[in-house]
Amino acid sequence: MKFLVKPSMLSGSLQIPGSKSHTIRALVFGLLAGGTSEIIAPLESSDTLSCIETIRHFGAEVSTDNNRWTVEGTDGNPSVPDNIIDVGNSGTTLYIAMGIASLVQGTTVLTGDGQIRNRPAEGLLGPINALGGTAFSTRNNGRPPLVITGSLKGGAASIEAVTSQYLTSLLIAAPLVPGDTALTVPLLHEVPYVTMTLRWLDMLGIKYRNSNYREFLIPGNQKYRPFSHAIPADFSSATFFLVAAAISGSTLTLNGLDMEDVQGDREVVNILREMGADITLREREITIRGCALRGGTFDLNAIPDALPALSVAGCFAEGETRLINVPQARLKETDRISVMCKELRKMGAKIEELPDGLILQKCGLRGTAVDGHGDHRVVMALAVAGTASEGDTIISTAEAVSVTFPSFLDLLQSLGGNISISEE
Repeated sequence: MKFLVKPSMLSGSLQIPGSKSHTIRALVFGLLAGGTSEIIAPLESSDTLSCIETIRHFGAEVSTDNNRWTVEGTDGNPSVPDNIIDVGNSGTTLYIAMGIASLVQGTTVLTGDGQIRNRPAEGLLGPINALGGTAFSTRNNGRPPLVITGSLKGGAASIEAVTSQYLTSLLIAAPLVPGDTALTVPLLHEVPYVTMTLRWLDMLGIKYRNSNYREFLIPGNQKYRPFSHAIPADFSSATFFLVAAAISGSTLTLNGLDMEDVQGDREVVNILREMGADITLREREITIRGCALRGGTFDLNAIPDALPALSVAGCFAEGETRLINVPQARLKETDRISVMCKELRKMGAKIEELPDGLILQKCGLRGTAVDGHGDHRVVMALAVAGTASEGDTIISTAEAVSVTFPSFLDLLQSLGGNISISEE
């Protein structure tokens, strides 16, 4: 599928869908809790549906009626899957499922689509082995398919969290093992996502000790309790509409966003404000009015998912924009640093690739045929660029938006976006 995007002036308000990161955590904690847990206003997307199928393999019973999902949990005793688990395109599900699999009294095989089978997991395989499980890659390259046999016993391990999901996986599994677990973390990217996991542990009554995110001590033999929890709106998804308004001089109101939530991508609001956008914050409501933007230097280590959209913003900002300290953006569905550099150059961008980011200069973008590379955030970023470019922009692999934001096309159209599905 392809998107055809024409220059557009946007206006109006929209409801931002639920957070993918919160929804997947809620599903996993529902699996591991005893009794019935309720998830209110979850995100329904390819990634979260992959997570549902994954936890069903581990023994959860899941109902997805209306806007409230229920999960009947396993009380800390996930089942041995009766088949290979395919996580689709969901990296979050893959890494968290590795921790769940290490609790199982048996063997689990985890795989996914082509992008997932190219994502590194070696940094989590080693700690699982150190804590009493057995984990290896079938191709001996540290990437899926993965074979994991439980069960973890506890102990000490060092984990280099090039993605925060490695650490999140062990923090979720460790409370359920027989012994105490001590984790040393010499490297940690994306700290807000670990904070999100810790907030869930707090809510569910789990005890742990956090020493400045460098050492964690998690007592064993704990229990997850069932819960009822409303999923907050997703700042990662909101980023695309915030940038769209900022670069086009449009005014948009985004509903459902809570600036008190722990999602790291809320920082995009502050970045765009620093770049010159006029932003008004109210309770669970953000209004942004696009103004003349100016460049700056922005550390995206905590918010790698924002790189594609902010690289588009940099094309419209006076002076130089530097997006730095985000090497893990190369380890997502695609190498997003390289891909955004390549595709924005096709549109006339003045852009330079760094090992850990991008440098951009203001330029006028022009529409052309670009490749979304099957990466949902790349597709959406290029669509946003197309709304403020001269001429038509045609984006391939547009179906990828269903991974996290199935309603993206409809919402953009409802705000006046001249975007459609191309028959070319």
